[in-house]
Amino acid sequence: MDQVKQMYINGEWVAAESGETLSVTNPATGETVGAVTFGDNRDAAKAIDAAHAAFASWSRLTARERSKYLYNLYELVRNSRDELAGIISAEMGKPLREAKGEVLGAADNFMWYAEEAKRVYGETIPSSVPNKRIMVLRQPVGVVGAITPWNFPVNMVARKIAPALAAGCTVVLKPAESTPLSAIRLFELIEQAGFPKGVVNLVIGKPEAIGQEFIDNPKLSKIGFTGSTRVGKLLMEGAAKQVKRVSMELGGHAPFIVFDDADLDAAVEGLFESKFRNSGQMCICTNRLYVQEGVADAFTEKLVERLKKAKVGDGRLKDTEIGPLVNERALAKVLEHIDDAKAKGGVLAAGGNRLVEGDYARGFYCEPTLITDVTGDMKIANEETFGPVVPLIRFSDEKEVVKQANDTRYGLAAYVYTRDNARCFQMAEQLEYGIVGINDGSPTQTQAPFGGFKESGIGREGGHFGLDEYLETKFVSFGV
Repeated sequence: MDQVKQMYINGEWVAAESGETLSVTNPATGETVGAVTFGDNRDAAKAIDAAHAAFASWSRLTARERSKYLYNLYELVRNSRDELAGIISAEMGKPLREAKGEVLGAADNFMWYAEEAKRVYGETIPSSVPNKRIMVLRQPVGVVGAITPWNFPVNMVARKIAPALAAGCTVVLKPAESTPLSAIRLFELIEQAGFPKGVVNLVIGKPEAIGQEFIDNPKLSKIGFTGSTRVGKLLMEGAAKQVKRVSMELGGHAPFIVFDDADLDAAVEGLFESKFRNSGQMCICTNRLYVQEGVADAFTEKLVERLKKAKVGDGRLKDTEIGPLVNERALAKVLEHIDDAKAKGGVLAAGGNRLVEGDYARGFYCEPTLITDVTGDMKIANEETFGPVVPLIRFSDEKEVVKQANDTRYGLAAYVYTRDNARCFQMAEQLEYGIVGINDGSPTQTQAPFGGFKESGIGREGGHFGLDEYLETKFVSFGV
């Protein structure tokens, strides 16, 4: 804890040009768990220079050679599961069980793209002219600037850098300032895996300054970002000045729809997984719960019972199901949404309070909360809460709920519970979302496309879709 951790540029661990440092705090206890060097655009420029210099040789390696590095990293990350999970839990509060799952998901990304690197296929196309031949090549876009959030501080990094490296790109990563320690440990493993100097670089520092360098520096060809829609729009606007490629995974406002014919026990567990995992701090987590009138009372009763059993506490404790919010600002937003709903007629069916007694006093804890009698003018019905609070809205028919579910500028994830096969397909097709979980509260997998419609983003992560985001398509015409 006394040692200031450094950033990783061109194969070396270095301090920020500014000499500034940043303390990292555990949101469960308020204790300082580490300190890191804290840079700016100057460090980002050096990292981009290193990545640009390394691109020529890295992109010319065979796919099998790049694959070996990624497979080595997969093994190292998988074998460091417990250590990385402990760091994640300490710096952002996630329960250890969830954190271990996150690390395994990150490892799975490195393994998947170690394999997918060997499957970047081109094409030959029949020509319309007898003396010409058409060939299509897929080539890496160049240097990638990746910006990742704090809520999945290892897996989000893997989801960006694994396909970029597999495609032959070089990378500069800027992790969230709340969670730099897990990124540093991951880069120690990257160094151990033997990646050549400059291929993967880590810059920790001021978001605005580093983001602006990513936008302005002509040596950087693409920006990959996960975060708020507001920041994503600023990055897209800036990148447009150089017609710079972007991938954006932005905000969400997911509906969770329970029909009369649903398996209510399965729906309650699916909702708990979707809404309360990571303390509700997920872009795909449920924000609006719609329950059909015929089962609304029974579902509410079952959900309240489940929430009362949920153990809230320090994520490092074995029995914790719901950890703290990441910081005081996040907690304040959650409490503001609860107070606004109550002021406008919302009824607290469970929870609703900040936990402050005993060990809770030093952290940013909120009870898992269910609000009923929700109306459309409440903030919680329109804004992304990013916390362990769910508003319940009753509905009568399918057409009505589809209209309500789609009435948002977001379109990332949606969930439906029903045992009607025809309805399953109808809802999957009608919901305007990039991800739809039908009787599935946790619909993400490494090989599947992850991304949203409307203002929830542009581009996809996962599977071959994620690899495509880092490849250019080149048409070559041969005269013969």
